[in-house]
Amino acid sequence: MTTFREVLRPTWWMYLIAALMIPTIILVMAPINFTLGIVLSIVVYALIVIPMFATSPTITLTETELRVGKAHINREFIGAVSAYSGTYAVTARGPELDARAWIFLRGWINPVVRVDITDPNDPTPYWLFSTRRPEELVAALRAGRKAK
Repeated sequence: MTTFREVLRPTWWMYLIAALMIPTIILVMAPINFTLGIVLSIVVYALIVIPMFATSPTITLTETELRVGKAHINREFIGAVSAYSGTYAVTARGPELDARAWIFLRGWINPVVRVDITDPNDPTPYWLFSTRRPEELVAALRAGRKAK
């Protein structure tokens, strides 16, 4: 059973930035063929936006594992969990970041969650990853630990 699920889709302004390609391509193609410029700009926009949307990573928490993108870890190896936002998130992603940590950051998502790893065979001290709902994820991770 899934207790938490979040898809890390790009924010609205990333789609807006991609949309700026439309007038650019139309202006470049207008002297050659205006209709071709419109068609080409729509095709280029679709070629940018569809993969951006379709390949958005997912955070999934089940009763047995935490999955962030393609990485996963059994819940039995999850230690302390913390949520950071604002300047605390910037500090966690920057000056306090351990080079051995596994990171999964998205530049358009400020909050992060830190999950300490207790597996003695894993050299990774913790995971640090972006999420838009850090408090909810931390609460779900802690609730799962209390249930055992």
